[in-house]
Amino acid sequence: MTPYLALCLWALATMALAPLPIRYQKIPGSILLLTLLPLLVWLGREAGALPVVICCIAVGSLFRKPLAHVAGKIFAQKRGD
Repeated sequence: MTPYLALCLWALATMALAPLPIRYQKIPGSILLLTLLPLLVWLGREAGALPVVICCIAVGSLFRKPLAHVAGKIFAQKRGD
């Protein structure tokens, strides 16, 4: 399996997860985010930095709402809210 195929399957898994209610997305979404790092390292070793940067932009787009929620919680804790 090539890193491109693995990342395509990863993207399909995230898209299959998207229509589910949010309470069913948390654990599988966390698992998908944790599996992303090894996939990106593998892609970087095989194809270089540019595809990794493109994938990071795509991941930011796919997970923009959960990442914004986590960032909001982190910044709220730093402000003491």
